[in-house]
Parts: sequence; structure tokens; C-alpha cells
Amino acid sequence: MANGLWRKGLAFISTTQRSKTFTTLETMCNAATARNWIVQALGSDAAVAKHFVAVSTNAREVKEFGIETAHMFGFWDWVGGRYSMDSAIGLSIILAIGPENFGAMLSGFHAMDEHFRTAPLAMNLPILLGLLSVWYNNFFEAQTVGIMPYSAALARFPAYLQQLQMESNGKHVDLEGRTVDYQTGPVIWGEPGTDAQHSFYQLIHQGTKLVPCDLIGFCRPLSQYREHHNLLMANLFAQAEGLAFGRTADELAAEGASAFQIPFRVMEGNRPTNIILADALTPQSLGSLVALYEHSVFTQGTVWAIDSFDQWGVELGKILATRITEELQSGGEPSPVHDSSTNALIRRYCHRRG
Repeated sequence: MANGLWRKGLAFISTTQRSKTFTTLETMCNAATARNWIVQALGSDAAVAKHFVAVSTNAREVKEFGIETAHMFGFWDWVGGRYSMDSAIGLSIILAIGPENFGAMLSGFHAMDEHFRTAPLAMNLPILLGLLSVWYNNFFEAQTVGIMPYSAALARFPAYLQQLQMESNGKHVDLEGRTVDYQTGPVIWGEPGTDAQHSFYQLIHQGTKLVPCDLIGFCRPLSQYREHHNLLMANLFAQAEGLAFGRTADELAAEGASAFQIPFRVMEGNRPTNIILADALTPQSLGSLVALYEHSVFTQGTVWAIDSFDQWGVELGKILATRITEELQSGGEPSPVHDSSTNALIRRYCHRRG
């Protein structure tokens, strides 16, 4: 991440490089580009030590890159990046929102951690959320979960939860290495607010697929436009009611719908939803919200007896991408170790790129 600050003709450039191993291909490519930019602009390799910091667990690679290890923010090498936004990995967050707000977010994490650790099972929010996911996934064959935040500020939250949940629980063997004969992690997807209603809610209401949904809302708006927020929340409550209770043929007939139209307008209801309603979207509530889903993922993995903390599928992609990148940069023939389809794609790409 690069930040530029200009005051009275003075240019201050800080660059933060984040990679646990300091070997992630695309991350290091971006870092090398930023490094070259700063070296060329300031005229010396020594500028790297003065204008870069690193977030990593690999001190040797950090030093070789030219960053002083005293400027390296370390963290536990056994914690996956998707569980690390509240550690040194969150350096870019604290730069963006400030230490006070970051501290409030950490307090939200801590509050949910303590709730998960101490609350009785019947009142434990992450456990209930995780068990509901297992229930619908394994006993109702619902293979996806929709995450619908009624807040534009959480537009990317479903994408964040995709990594958290699908990278953690997308596993096909149990802790003993045996192939499971049941479904594990569901597909996570979603979009914010009323945009989603005009996009795919039709399928959720009347389609042939069961799609459990988490609807996330807030009692107080971030802006002064309370009327707008009331309309937004009215839609959240209305969708929850409609998904739960639907619309019967008798109700439609009583409203004057024609006999021909009634089958098209009936909604069966009984579509499962979780309503997560917080007072306001604050750094603290965001921390609790993220921790809620983190512990839910752990709960699911425990029930399924899988390892929620490895990611060998991701590692395979990195290994193959490194090999193919070398071939693309060399301009030579692709390696014979690839299959015929991959080799044909590489050849066509190299030919067409010019």
C-alpha cells in the first residue's frame, strides 16, 4: 500500500508491503514495482530502507528486499491471513482509520471472543450461527448461503466472508485424512441492500433452490438521512417477513387476484433467514461482526471434523502459477509437464500477446 503526503513542496512516500512468507507471487511483483518506482524517484537503493515497512514472518526475505528488519511488523506464522486483520496484518487498516478506531475494533473482537468462550451453548451466537449453517447444508441440502448487508459501507463484506469461510471449510477429508461422505463448507455469496432485491431475491422467494440468508442491518444510520435509512430498514424487515411467511393462494384470492394468476404469485415462504441487527455500524460493532463469523466457521469445522486452518488448494495454485509465470516471461515453449489443454492455452497467449 502506498500513501502520498504533500506539504509545502515536500514529498513523503510510505510503502507498506504485506506478505506472510514474503514470497507470494503477485504481492511481490507489486512490491518490486513500488521499489523500482521509489529507487528511480529518489536515486538510491538506500531509499528502500527509509521508505518501506513490511508485514511478514520472513525476516531473511524482508532484509534481502532492502527493508530494515526493525521496520518489520511480525505476527504469528501459524495464523492464516484471513484470521489476521486484527493483528499486524491490519497495519493498512490502522493507517486508514487511525489507532483510536482500530482499538475500538479490537474491543469488538474481544467482546465477541469472550461471548464465544463463556456464553451457554443455547445463547452462544457464533455457535448458533455455525450450527444453523450445518443444519441447512447437511440436512436440507442447501449448498449456498447468501450474505445481504443493508449498508453500502459493507458492500465488500460478503466477499470478505467468501475467503473466511470457503478457504477455511472447503475441505474433502477429515482430521484423520479420510474422505468425508457428507457436505462441508457451503458457497458464500451476496450483495448489499435493495440492489440485491432487484437482482436475485426473486429466485430466493420463488425458485427451486433453498438459499439460507443472513440479513445484516443497523438501527442508527451513519448519515443524517434518517428517512432514507428508515426505507432501507423497512426493506430488510419486509424481506425477512416475506421469506418466512410467503403469500398463500387464499390470500391472493381474497385480494382479488385472478385464478389464472394465483399459481404464479404464490410464495411458499419458510425460507430460512438470520437477522443480525446491531445498534450502529461502528469500528467496535464491525469487530464483533467479523469475530462472530470467524467463530461460526470454527464451529462448523469442529462439527465436520475438518481442518479449518490449512489451505492446500490455494498453495497448489501458487505453485502452478509460479511455474507458468516463468514460462510466460521466458518466451520459450511451455513445459511438457503441463497437460495438452494448458500448453495450448500458453502457446496461444504467447502468440497473441505479440
